[in-house]
Amino acid sequence: MPPRAAPRGSAPRGVGPAIRGLRGGATSRAPASQFSLSSTTSGSHITTIGVKRPNFGTGGTLVTINVNSFRTTIPEVHYVMKQQDLNRLNVVVISPSEKTLPARLNMDIIESLQLRAAPDIFNPRCVYDGRKNIFAARELPFGESGSHEFDVSLSDARVDPSGRAPKVYKVRLTKVAEINPEVLKRFIHGQQSHDNNVLTAITALNVVIRMQPTMDYPFNVRSFFTDRETKDIGSGISLWRGYFQSIRPGIGQMLINIDISTATMYKGGPLLRICLEFLKKQHPTQLFKQNLPEREFLRLQRFISGVRVVTNQPIGVHPATSGRNEPTPRVVKRLTRNSAREEMFSLREGGRLSVADYFRQTLNRPLQFPDAGCVEVGSVAKIPMELCNIPPGQIMRKQIPPDKTKDVLEFATKRPRDRLESIKTGLSVLAYGESEYVRQFGMKVDIESGPVKVQARVLKPPILRYGPGSKAPTVTPNNGAWNMMDKTFYKPTEPITAWAVVIFETPQRFGQTAIEDVVKGMKLEQTRVYKYASGQAEVRKTLIEAGKDVVALLNRPPTLLVVILPEGGNEMYTEVKYFGDVEMGCATQCLKSTKCYRAKPQYFANVCLKINVKLGGINTIPDPSSVSVLTDPHHPTIVMGADVIHPAPGSDGRPSFTSLVGNVDSDTAKYVADSRVQTSRQEMIADLCEMSKHVLGFYTRYRTHVERKVGNTCNPKRIIFYRDGVSEGQFKQVLDQGKPFLYLGHFYIFLSIKNNSLELPQLKKACAELRIDAKITIIVVGKRHHVRFFPIGPKDADRSGNCPAGTVVDREIAHPTEFDFYLQSHGGLLGTSRPAHYSVLYDENGFSADALQSLSFALCHVYARSTRSVSIPAPVYYADIVCSRAKNHYDPSEVWDLLGSDDASVDTSRTRAVDSLDKFQKGFKRLHHRQASLMYFS
Repeated sequence: MPPRAAPRGSAPRGVGPAIRGLRGGATSRAPASQFSLSSTTSGSHITTIGVKRPNFGTGGTLVTINVNSFRTTIPEVHYVMKQQDLNRLNVVVISPSEKTLPARLNMDIIESLQLRAAPDIFNPRCVYDGRKNIFAARELPFGESGSHEFDVSLSDARVDPSGRAPKVYKVRLTKVAEINPEVLKRFIHGQQSHDNNVLTAITALNVVIRMQPTMDYPFNVRSFFTDRETKDIGSGISLWRGYFQSIRPGIGQMLINIDISTATMYKGGPLLRICLEFLKKQHPTQLFKQNLPEREFLRLQRFISGVRVVTNQPIGVHPATSGRNEPTPRVVKRLTRNSAREEMFSLREGGRLSVADYFRQTLNRPLQFPDAGCVEVGSVAKIPMELCNIPPGQIMRKQIPPDKTKDVLEFATKRPRDRLESIKTGLSVLAYGESEYVRQFGMKVDIESGPVKVQARVLKPPILRYGPGSKAPTVTPNNGAWNMMDKTFYKPTEPITAWAVVIFETPQRFGQTAIEDVVKGMKLEQTRVYKYASGQAEVRKTLIEAGKDVVALLNRPPTLLVVILPEGGNEMYTEVKYFGDVEMGCATQCLKSTKCYRAKPQYFANVCLKINVKLGGINTIPDPSSVSVLTDPHHPTIVMGADVIHPAPGSDGRPSFTSLVGNVDSDTAKYVADSRVQTSRQEMIADLCEMSKHVLGFYTRYRTHVERKVGNTCNPKRIIFYRDGVSEGQFKQVLDQGKPFLYLGHFYIFLSIKNNSLELPQLKKACAELRIDAKITIIVVGKRHHVRFFPIGPKDADRSGNCPAGTVVDREIAHPTEFDFYLQSHGGLLGTSRPAHYSVLYDENGFSADALQSLSFALCHVYARSTRSVSIPAPVYYADIVCSRAKNHYDPSEVWDLLGSDDASVDTSRTRAVDSLDKFQKGFKRLHHRQASLMYFS
């Protein structure tokens, strides 16, 4: 029986049936929670951004677990002095140069304001977020205007001993709001809407708990880092252990979510030494201009740009400041290609002098390495590299070098028990009880009770169905894993006869025997087309020649090219995928020579999983009894996954890529995809309407021509739209409609829409234009959070020490009023598993909690690449892959600096030439029509 549906034109909050099947074959009902549903959705006057919670889930086996959250109190009004409110003030810090200041310097200025410039006014002290917001526990005496301006200089330690006056910063404070903490009490009990008052109050409490650590340690938004636990990973980089903390509303309680985090730091010490270490060189002479290739110079410049340095010599950074101290760190803008001996500047009294001669003649300090370069700081100042030191504790806000990723993962990865112990240890660093800010704002953090215990349930996994030739046609996963032994694909592809093997290795390294082992391992029909090419050969030309050989031999083009790549052949991989996906329209399967050489059968079995679906086959489907919501013949359903990826930090101007994936079959196992390029860092999908029409069109055609459906059964009646990558602050953007539709009987008529980046209106517009009458459910899947599950006893854990696959929580730590849940859908392997956070933003289908939780868990088992469940539903996972593959849709023979990686392969002028969105959009090649209906991304 399908879920009840409300009338069109609304987003109902109904209750539908759970998907059938519970652990052990019996229904295990959860007892009534201490936080009842009625207490969290108590009135129709309460508004939410997403869907109001219809009910709590009850399916599965009950288990109690720990989460990395601790209870905290909400400030009581009697802690606040006169106003009975917290006061929010807008702060503007104006430097003499009128430049935007870094957060750390802003923090130092506000500290000086409160301790030295006006200690009587700021008593008790305010808390500051480093940017625009200051919160006070009492009303500050600013009079009727509510505004005041202060002149602030930094401490005497920063005053130049030569007598130069210190910099004076103007700090303007303006009262903008009063925050009554009582709104938070009403909110967590379901009696207050999720409005700006609530958001501001939560922001204030977050600033309170972060104030002390950010004054004492290096910080990065919501995390701070200490040198208690570090690791030197080479290349001038060290790793520091840190702690994340965030105030989160729960059901009937406020919580602090605490987790460990990792930061990549510049190593402290002489700049010259750090530069040598980054380039893996031994002696400063290797940094001389004549010994340093342009490519390496650009890599080094990108690495150290933005780092703060201090001089180890009491000198000014420019001749104009001769004889003056400058102990304040200066930010490196760039390196000079010329050496200190070659770099010239003009003297005030006339004439020109090199930097090296200046130090030798004026300061009587000959440079040890005058042929090394300088760093440029400020507008024109240049300092020899050998005189610079990097102060420790500076976060490197750049991409990690690829060869260091493994080191970072090893440092960051901790088994659940060790992670929880590390979090408990971090409480002594956080020291909430010792923070004057936490005390004066009337907050108490319950550390003694330990991590919060929550009521969880372990869902029963779906039954998976394989082909009719299998010894057992169905299999039930165990902790998210299953075995394909004695199984056949649900739908094998046609026999692969027209195919070729291209080997970018020498016959000596990968000979005929190795090729035969690969063919035998993949159980493909023998091919007589083998093509050797050197690792430096032109990839496109070699693949075309292999295709021509297949045509000459079999009189038809190849359906598959198996490409053996050398170690480190990432650029070749990009070219292969461009050729197969875009230019030729042929399935390609890349194998690393080191991995496939004498590989075990399991390796080739995994390769076959990919090849089968790339060529139109289906590996497995969920048994209809496990996903009745999807297989109801009266309500054909399409499940979509959407994602956006953005360029790397420091790559402004590069585009973002979007993707949409959707199933075309009745078993939600066969998917098609579309991808586009759009404005850099725009999160909302601009072309969702056209992309939706593309996917919906394939669905209708497949149902008509392959599944032989007729009439209205060809179109979907339900659309379940999983959206990845949207932060909580962007939920409203996904939904906001502006009433662009007119409802006429059975269809929406699109009227107008001012902002085409709002996603729900675009999806509805696509349905209206295709005359599809489907009820829509939108679910955001979040992975960028710090909630972790920890089993209490060994009997509740899997072999990795994690909670088992299917662990779901929708109670204590969930949203007070909105429909959300946490689901850990995969079995643990390394470290502590991260559950996905599902937030239901829109629901015309009236799903119950059990229905969506079980459906989402089932969809995590149909990821075609593996015989393990994955952490998010397969269509969302596919969308993420399609986004990444979209970067390959540019002709590799042209210059496209898409990622802005640390490997500076083009100079800045060429980079600027491709920084135009128009050029990126024109250069983006659409998928070849022969690949459009296939799962090329598998």
